[in-house]
Amino acid sequence: MTTKPPSSVQEFPTTALEKIAYTSVSTIPTQEPNDRYRLGYHVWRWLSSKQGTLDQAVAESGSRLQIPKEDAVKTIAESLKTQGISVP
Repeated sequence: MTTKPPSSVQEFPTTALEKIAYTSVSTIPTQEPNDRYRLGYHVWRWLSSKQGTLDQAVAESGSRLQIPKEDAVKTIAESLKTQGISVP
């Protein structure tokens, strides 16, 4: 019996909002990888809806961060700025 190879995954372009959000949280140390994915999702949601603040998005994610929340917000904001997204 043979199996088919898995479908190839098509990456988002680097200019896509999803890629920008997940790249901005890629260096944040979390307890588990799923915490980082959840954090990336909340940053993406914040970027796409333009409601609330980045600080609120990080808090709402419920991610178990291994650094203080304020440091995580600062790191994410700096990453977003280098990618061309202005953070108020």
